[in-house]
Amino acid sequence: MSLDNIYNPYLMRIEKVTEEAPGVKTFRLDFTDDSDRERFAFGAGQFGEYSVFGEGESTFCIASSPTRKDYIECTFREAGRVTSALARMEAGEVIGFRGPYGNIFPLEEWKGKNLLFIAGGIALPPMRCVIWNALDMRDWFKDITILYGARTVDDLVYKHELDEWGKRTDMKLVTTVDPGGETADWKGKIGFVPTVLEQMSPTSSNTVAIVCGPPVMIKFTFPVLEKFGFDSEMIYTTLENRMKCGVGKCGRCNVGSVYVCKDGPVFTYRQLQSLPPEY
Repeated sequence: MSLDNIYNPYLMRIEKVTEEAPGVKTFRLDFTDDSDRERFAFGAGQFGEYSVFGEGESTFCIASSPTRKDYIECTFREAGRVTSALARMEAGEVIGFRGPYGNIFPLEEWKGKNLLFIAGGIALPPMRCVIWNALDMRDWFKDITILYGARTVDDLVYKHELDEWGKRTDMKLVTTVDPGGETADWKGKIGFVPTVLEQMSPTSSNTVAIVCGPPVMIKFTFPVLEKFGFDSEMIYTTLENRMKCGVGKCGRCNVGSVYVCKDGPVFTYRQLQSLPPEY
């Protein structure tokens, strides 16, 4: 990849395809060029542009942790031309990748704090990156809690990792599905994410909350966190929706004077409160 041309992608070979949920897949990608693999680096929270040649590009976060070297992973839902083309691809085929772009979650600043992750549906992938990053540096943090919900049991992604997280003794995992989305053998919670969060009565003392999910989930989750005393500076989220070019040229992701792709996608709730409500 020529670093002189910001639109020239890395060539990435699909090493593995994982079916996560109906219409949702994860690709593990490796660089076709050894020198690209050696110099590539990214931080938790950054995103990229994934391209299918002849079809176009689509924007996703990097879903793997920067602590896991030599590959990256992305998770996507089949929803349009590019993601449908991606969904038809198989291990061994080559796609393009531009990135990494955007800012990162400030894990260095979170040292010594409790971490509370709150995610809904297909929004777990942006959080998976920072979750694994934190778990791979477990000594940096105090309590780690994950609350993850989806519409139905089928819609939960990373089911194999949820099983692994549920068995760990150095963290707490709470899963929930919407009422009616449970199965006969479901052992998790039943209820919407903000409701279950309120039932958990999370402590705001020395705790950072990281929230990612559908807009309606985020809308009703922030007030619950405020109710329990979370300062808006200690609530983080990522706004990866709306982005297109990734480099602040197309203007598709601007909210007021802020470009989500360049100034974000990671923001605190306090920063969001200063933006026009269109985000």
